[in-house]
Amino acid sequence: MIQKPVYILGIESSCDDTSASVIYNGKVLSNVVANQEVHSKFGGVVPELASRAHQQNIVPVVQQALEQANVDKNQLSAIAFTRGPGLMGSLLVGTSFAKSLALGLDIPLIDVNHMQAHILAHFIEEENAKIPPFPFICLTISGGHTQIVKVSNHFEMEILGETIDDAVGEAFDKSAKILGLPYPGGPLIDKHAQKGNPKAFQFTKPKVGDLDFSFSGLKTAILYFIQKQVKENPNFIEENLVDICASIQHTIVEILMIKLKNAVKQTGIKHIAIAGGVSANSEIRKRLQLAEKHFGWTTYIPKFEYTTDNAAMIAITGYLKFLNNIYSDIGITAQARLKVTE
Repeated sequence: MIQKPVYILGIESSCDDTSASVIYNGKVLSNVVANQEVHSKFGGVVPELASRAHQQNIVPVVQQALEQANVDKNQLSAIAFTRGPGLMGSLLVGTSFAKSLALGLDIPLIDVNHMQAHILAHFIEEENAKIPPFPFICLTISGGHTQIVKVSNHFEMEILGETIDDAVGEAFDKSAKILGLPYPGGPLIDKHAQKGNPKAFQFTKPKVGDLDFSFSGLKTAILYFIQKQVKENPNFIEENLVDICASIQHTIVEILMIKLKNAVKQTGIKHIAIAGGVSANSEIRKRLQLAEKHFGWTTYIPKFEYTTDNAAMIAITGYLKFLNNIYSDIGITAQARLKVTE
C-alpha cells in the first residue's frame, strides 16, 4: 500500500494539443487540454505552427491544471512528460519544460512513451471503470498508428500486428477530405454515418497478413470511386453523403474487427481493449460491445476524454513508473520515432 500521497503532473505535447494533468494516487484531479485551431485551414497539422502554439500554451495550461486540482507545485512527487513518438518541435517544448520544472522543484523526472500511455489510460482509477487484467490485447488506433498489442504487464508489451502503410485515422481524415469535409474529418464521417446505409457502397478490403493492416489501397479505391461517380453526376457527393460515410466507416471497422478476431484466435486472449483517438469512433465501440455477446469477449472501452491526446494518460503512466522507481536521467532527449515496446 502507498504510505504517502503521490501527486504526478503529466505533460503531453506530442502533436497539436497542449495538455497537463494532475493525478493523485491513480485518480485524475485535472486534465486540461488546449487545442490548436490554427491547423484547420491547412487541412492538417503544420509542425512549425504546432511547436509555436505549444510554447504559448504550456505555462497557462500547467497553471490551470494545478489550480483545478487544487495542488501547489511544491506538493508534486514527480513530473511525467511525453518523450515520443510525435512531432519533434512539439515534443521539445514539453520535454524542455518538464526538465526545467523537475530541476527547479528537485523532484524526479519520468519520460513516457506516448503509445504506451494510450494503452495505460485504462488504468486510471475511476468510479465504475473496468480495468483489464493481464494479459490483454489492445487495438491502438489513431491518426499516426494502427497496432494490435499484447499487454503482459504495465511495461511489457509486444506488437502482434501493425499497419504496413497508413494509419486508420489518416484513412478516415483523407476520405473526409475527398468528400470535401473539413479537417479533422474522421469525427464528421462518424457523425454522417449514423444516418446512412453502411451497405450502400462496397469497397474492397486489403489483402495483407492475418494481423497486419493496410489502408493506402482503400484510400485510393475511395478516391477513384468518388471521381468516377462525380464525373457521371456532379451532385453525387451531396446526394449520397450519409451513405458514402456509412459505407466507408463500415469497411474500415470491418477490417479492424477481422484482425481482432484473428488475434483472439492466435493468442486465446479474450480481454480486448481499444485505445487512441479513433477509439472514440461510435461504430468501433458498438461492434466491440456486440463482440462481448457474440464471441464471449470482455471489452474495455476508455472514456472519450482519455482517447485523444491528453495528459491524464501521461500522468497515470508516470504514476505507475513512480511506484516502480523507474525515473529518467535529466539528459534524456525527445524521440520523434519510438515503438510501443521501447
